[in-house]
Amino acid sequence: MSSRLSTASHADLLATVSRIIPPLLESFHKGQAGRIAVVGGCEDYTGAPFFSAIAATVLGADMSHVICERNAGTVIKTYSPNLMVHPYLLDSSSIDITNRSDSIEKTLKKVNSLLDRVHVVVVGPGLGRDEVLLETATKIIEEVRRRSMPIVIDADGLYLVQNNPDVIKGYKNAVLTPNVVEFKRLKSAVGLPESSTVKELAIKFGGLTILEKGREDLISNGTTTLKSKVHGGLKRVSGQGDTLSGTLATFLAWKLAFQNNLWEHKDESISEEDLFLLAAYGASTITRHASRKAFELHGRGVLTSHISDQVGTAYADLFEPLVKQSNI
Repeated sequence: MSSRLSTASHADLLATVSRIIPPLLESFHKGQAGRIAVVGGCEDYTGAPFFSAIAATVLGADMSHVICERNAGTVIKTYSPNLMVHPYLLDSSSIDITNRSDSIEKTLKKVNSLLDRVHVVVVGPGLGRDEVLLETATKIIEEVRRRSMPIVIDADGLYLVQNNPDVIKGYKNAVLTPNVVEFKRLKSAVGLPESSTVKELAIKFGGLTILEKGREDLISNGTTTLKSKVHGGLKRVSGQGDTLSGTLATFLAWKLAFQNNLWEHKDESISEEDLFLLAAYGASTITRHASRKAFELHGRGVLTSHISDQVGTAYADLFEPLVKQSNI
């Protein structure tokens, strides 16, 4: 299908994305439609992991967890009771530096017990640049790879990848979501010239999926490239990328539900590679549409929370009729 995706119209792509969205059935039980974990949030940056996790929830994931640095935990808990917050992570000021490895291993045991209960992991929102937090995040990524779980890497997670590309290179269950600056740094990190395309970067990273954010979002796995031209809002606010990482995590959880035949659907095969592209396209479309809706309501005063508020409306506008039609 990959060759067909690259030439498909926006309407056809949305229709194909809708096929992986679970219908709402009485037979489902809590957690089957997506359990997400966001790894991020430090003392200085508490909003980013919240916006990622709440976007996943508002779009339709059943459960969203935030695994954050301990000083960030109490703050994030106050934002919403709809998230489960786990202040497991320690930074350099919180550990005995002479016993660093043991402290990180104890943290990882707690994190691993939570990974047993989720479908998709997001790494990076609000993580910060503390060396102990980055080392812990690196080991979490390695554990996610060992388990073959889908992972979204954004924000400070991309800083980690920029300094250690091998941590994610070749792992095709990963989606990287760089903005313009992060995209340039990733290219430099793997020795590509500044003029290189998202396709070339995806190839250099071993065929994983990259969603390059910009005026138009470009999505590529090195074989197929999609372009999301949906108009977003004219005001760019910090946190829109966090919203994208959360919506993407939900689509990846729905991808797993689709593959596991959680509901009865047409027996039409979609390759693993195409499913990642479609999940990224769906998340990009939802987030850009929500941004535009929020801008129409609030103009220059638009906030990231306004975009979060519009994620459900964006889903209803773009996908609800298609999901109902595909399940008739």
